[in-house]
Amino acid sequence: MPPMIRHLGDRGLLVELGRGIDPAVNRRVKQLHRIIARERPHGVVETVPAYASLLVVFDPLQASPEALKRQIIGLCDFEDAGPTEDRAVVEIPVVYGGEAGPDLDAVAAHHGLSREAVIGLHTGTVYRVYMIGFTPGFPYMGELPEALDTPRRDTPRTHIPKGSVAIAQRQTGIYPAVSPGGWQIIGRTPVALFDPRKETPSFLTMGDAVRFTPITGEEAAQWPL
Repeated sequence: MPPMIRHLGDRGLLVELGRGIDPAVNRRVKQLHRIIARERPHGVVETVPAYASLLVVFDPLQASPEALKRQIIGLCDFEDAGPTEDRAVVEIPVVYGGEAGPDLDAVAAHHGLSREAVIGLHTGTVYRVYMIGFTPGFPYMGELPEALDTPRRDTPRTHIPKGSVAIAQRQTGIYPAVSPGGWQIIGRTPVALFDPRKETPSFLTMGDAVRFTPITGEEAAQWPL
């Protein structure tokens, strides 16, 4: 679909490049994000990528929204770089079930599967990081196998431990810090997802490919912090 641009207040333009969870659309969002960072249109403060859209935040004292819209439409005229633009697969170790994954048994029961089958489905897919959001470093990844399409919890938790690996509908994600949340927690990783002291604070970035691998609690305890 051609790009659609909507006003968000007096400082934002939302550039919509498609609908839903679609790798091709998400690649275009990432490309536009990079192009605007490279071209640096006058008055643009920052861009925030999502699944199928890009928020362009600008200074209204420096840029006319209508002129900026025309410039953005011109920048959208590019070819899809294809899946080869993404980097190698990042492996994330996970301790599944028990205290680390309190919802694993409920997810298994919901689908009429064994715990081992749920783990096998979750680890048997390579996921795309579609966006980072909710909390700093939280990766929204998809798509989860259809056999694990699971609704969010009826009652969200107020305290989810750092590193919790969760699923909801056709998405999976990791909580980088202690926070509330309503996704189904099936495991926990010892990998630090966000470190503000680093030049690139977020361990994962939009477009990354991720595969989960099961480990034991003893192996997680030995993970370098």
